[in-house]
This record gives sequence, C-alpha cells and structure tokens, in this order.
Amino acid sequence: MKKTHLLIIDPQNDFCDIAGAALPVAGANADMQRLAAFVDAHAARLYDIHVTLDSHNPVDIAHASWWVDSLGNAPLPFTVISQADMVAGKWRARHPDAQARSAAYVRQLSQAGRYALVIWPEHCLIGSWGHNIQVDLMGALNRWARNRMEIVDYVTKGSNPFTEHYSAVQAEVPDAADPSTLVNTRFIDTLARADQILIAGEALSHCVASTVRDIAANFGDDNVRKLVLLEDCSSPVTGFESLGADFITEMTARGMRVMKSTDY
Repeated sequence: MKKTHLLIIDPQNDFCDIAGAALPVAGANADMQRLAAFVDAHAARLYDIHVTLDSHNPVDIAHASWWVDSLGNAPLPFTVISQADMVAGKWRARHPDAQARSAAYVRQLSQAGRYALVIWPEHCLIGSWGHNIQVDLMGALNRWARNRMEIVDYVTKGSNPFTEHYSAVQAEVPDAADPSTLVNTRFIDTLARADQILIAGEALSHCVASTVRDIAANFGDDNVRKLVLLEDCSSPVTGFESLGADFITEMTARGMRVMKSTDY
C-alpha cells in the first residue's frame, strides 16, 4: 500500500470563523468541512493521519498579559513588539524576572528574520472549547480511526510560555532545557517514511507555512516532492495573505505540489 500521510495543522475551533472563536481565520470552517469530506472519501487511501494542536497557557509571551508599557497598560491584540521597541523601553515584561529573557527572545526573533513578535488574542487555551478540533473534522477523524483500527497521531505544541511555536517541528526560539521546543525528531522520522504527505490546516500564513518549511529543512530537497498542499483546506490570517502566498511560491519552487482536495 502506498504510504500516504495526511498532515493536518491546528484544525481547532479558535481558528475557525464560527461564533466564539478567539482568532478566527476567514474561510477556515469551510476548509475543515471540505477536509472532513476528504477524509471520509479517501479513508482507505490514508495510511496515517497526523494532527497538530496549538496548546497554550493564558500566560504566554505572545499574549497581552505578558507585557506592559511605561504606564502599565497592556498591548492591544495584533500589536507588533520589535527589537527597537524593547531598546526604546516602549514595552517591558510585566513580571520583572522575565524582562531579560523576554528582551533576548525579541532580539533572537529579529535575528532569525522569520516572524516579528505579534500579540495574539488568547487562543487554544489547554482544556478550552477553542482548543478542540472543529466538529466535522473530529467526526471524520474518529470514523477513520474506528474503521481502520488505527490511531490518529496528535502532536501538541505551544505550551512553553517563553517562546512561540508556530511550527510543529520546533519552537521559534528553542529552549535547550525544554525538549518539547526542540526539533521533534520522532515526528520528522515518521513523516520521512511516507511516500506522500498531504497538507491541510490553519493558518496558511503562519503555522502551516512554518511547519512545512521546517519539515522541508529536515527532509532535504530530494524529499520535498513528497509534499502536497490541499489548497482548498487552508487559509491565511486576514492581513497576512502575502505570507501565505510567499510560502506557496517558495515551496513550489522547491518541489511541493498544490492541488484542491476535490481533484485528488
């Protein structure tokens, strides 16, 4: 049997454009409904399914409660905190003991050049409704597991409060003292054994892009051809559409294919 793996990135309620979602991505709920239909239609062809789960605590370096300005005010959602802001004293960690590490983190992000620190609404809090998988997809995943007598591989990320964790492969700034932030070699090795990896999930501009880039970086160029993005099962965060487009341009140039789930 051809080893086709389905990798679903952060298909959680808080990212779906439905009532109660903390960080809705336009089109995400329909993405997940199409993906659920895809899983049901192609269940027999899916050798393995991996689902990543954004898993945060309320106290997190990318949440407003972490930071204050000179007047003690917390930043608004979607505020960008730059290295220049930190040098100028515009923002500081609310807990004094976290100031030095927070400043170093922003500096390391700047040096990496991938993402600036964005303050997100609290989302995908562990144990909350928003952390749960979108209902249609959850049903399809459970049907696949029961019918195939297989286990869905759930991969959590984001619980270390000192670093963002867009990618399911590693944190934006890995912490040597926390193995959960380092390269997930078990995950990479499992994917490397696949003949084909279908990719879907939210959001295209951030967690999908970061995860796929990190997979490709650990795979080597010869294996990038295994990657297939289901473009109608993933959407970018509003205002960050260019990041999603840049990701597709970059990765297709390296060998990733793009198709609609209905054309598979």
